[in-house]
Amino acid sequence: MARSILPIALGGRRLPNIWDITAVLCVFGGLVALSHSARGTLVPLSALETSAITLDPWALPDYALRTTLRMFAALAASLLFTFTYAPLAAKSRRAGLIMVPILDILQSVPVLGFLTFTIAFFMALFPGQVMGLELAAIFAIFTSQAWNMAFSFYQSLTTVPGDLDEACKGFRLTAWQRFWRLEVPFAMPGLVWNTMLSMSAGWFFVVASEAISLGDTTWKLPGIGSYVAMALDQKDLGAIAWAILAMLLVILAYDQLLFRPLVAWSAKFRFETTASAEVEDPWMLRLIRRTHVLRVAGGKLGDGLTWFGGLRIAFPQFRPAREAAPTRLGDAVFGLCVGSAAIYAIWAIATYVAADLSWSDVGETLVLGLITLLRVMVLMVLASLIWVPIGVWLGLRPTWARRVQPVAQFLAAFPANLLFPPFVIVIVAFKLNPDIFLTPLMVLGTQWYILFNVIAGAAAFPGDLQEAAKNFRVGGWLWWRRVILPGILPYYVTGAITASGGSWNAAIVSEVAAWGDDKIAAHGLGAYIAQATERGNFHQIVLGVAVMSLFVVLVNRFFWRPIYAHTSRRATMT
Repeated sequence: MARSILPIALGGRRLPNIWDITAVLCVFGGLVALSHSARGTLVPLSALETSAITLDPWALPDYALRTTLRMFAALAASLLFTFTYAPLAAKSRRAGLIMVPILDILQSVPVLGFLTFTIAFFMALFPGQVMGLELAAIFAIFTSQAWNMAFSFYQSLTTVPGDLDEACKGFRLTAWQRFWRLEVPFAMPGLVWNTMLSMSAGWFFVVASEAISLGDTTWKLPGIGSYVAMALDQKDLGAIAWAILAMLLVILAYDQLLFRPLVAWSAKFRFETTASAEVEDPWMLRLIRRTHVLRVAGGKLGDGLTWFGGLRIAFPQFRPAREAAPTRLGDAVFGLCVGSAAIYAIWAIATYVAADLSWSDVGETLVLGLITLLRVMVLMVLASLIWVPIGVWLGLRPTWARRVQPVAQFLAAFPANLLFPPFVIVIVAFKLNPDIFLTPLMVLGTQWYILFNVIAGAAAFPGDLQEAAKNFRVGGWLWWRRVILPGILPYYVTGAITASGGSWNAAIVSEVAAWGDDKIAAHGLGAYIAQATERGNFHQIVLGVAVMSLFVVLVNRFFWRPIYAHTSRRATMT
């Protein structure tokens, strides 16, 4: 019998096709663009003065590339932080007692607060070079991304179903294998959605992160944030429109090329015992499967990760925080160490602030903090009422969730600064009260924490429980109260905690608005810190950040943490 030899086969191997050639060209193009941007970080600081920011739209592609690379560098650092910080806080009861409040404090510290105290450190690492400023900008973006991802991973680690935990014990998996084969896959759906949200949060603060000041000197790194800041100073509406368009195109690009495939891939880790509805794979995922080179490379990478996660590496066994039995002596020693460190920190802050400020300044910041707290509470209630039903509807319909995904990412990434022109013009023209009409700017970047986490929770809701509710004809308010709300409650609480802390952070850029020479400010702690930063008054900055952190810790400790503990006990599928 004659055998036919396919022209695309040679020696049992497939020849490269058109998709392989396209993929290779894209990879090489990306490497060339990366090397071009990297060269700009190794030049002296004087190069920033010779190549000043321009509002020419043709400069936007280069600015967009530089900003995007900074954000992905910060995202890589955020993932590393998430996979180290959250497991330690979740698996060690004593570590969790101090690490979770520290995370509350870190997410409440504004981006401007981090920049104020870290610029000198990074510039000392690379004296006289742009690399120091680049690292400072990347760190500032990191502070707007990492805390949300760490909270999401921590929430997943503390709500792993008990039957899966028992299965790991039955198979005698080591702590290393359990982490990579159970905990990471279980957390993946929520972590992917929160990673998307963290990217958008980076865009929200991109203006503050790319304009870096040290003393009387200000440097503006090439990027969309610096472009927007200059457009606002010069009242150039056309340049603002071009910046919005560039942001939209960049967000659409990484949504299509990265996050849509990741969301489709993470769906296979949903915890359910019945088959879920089939959803069409995104075009990028189908393209990768058609591309022989990328498919083989992806297979090799997957095999390598499987081998890495299957290593029988033994670590000291921490009992989960919810199971650990307290020991009085150990707790007493631990409490003494933590208390001593806290007292020393409070003493150091008080000593520094007292050198230039008085008790009246402390009272003023406390009153301003109460005003901002009232704004945060009102906005959290309104955002929950609006976005929880929408998030549940989208999460239970994967097709619609994918359609809305890029729109939600763009809206979450939309910097509050870009809305300064209409807000300032309207408030000044009609003599409106800034305390009321600047408030909506606070929720622009934080309401999406609730939406994205609720979508993730509804998407991860087991299909067998949905089928059971349908079979028992559970509907209406009873379905919300007994079925879906308990199912998404851990995700909602995580989103609400990060949204609450993020709202305090957003107050820095939303309680003070400027459009050219027109500047308006609302009464609040965010405006206090922003104005102190503009004046370079470090004593007021430290006082404002300390008071803001105090408010966030107290709210989380006495309101959100009890709700979170109740959620872990009563609303976890075991």
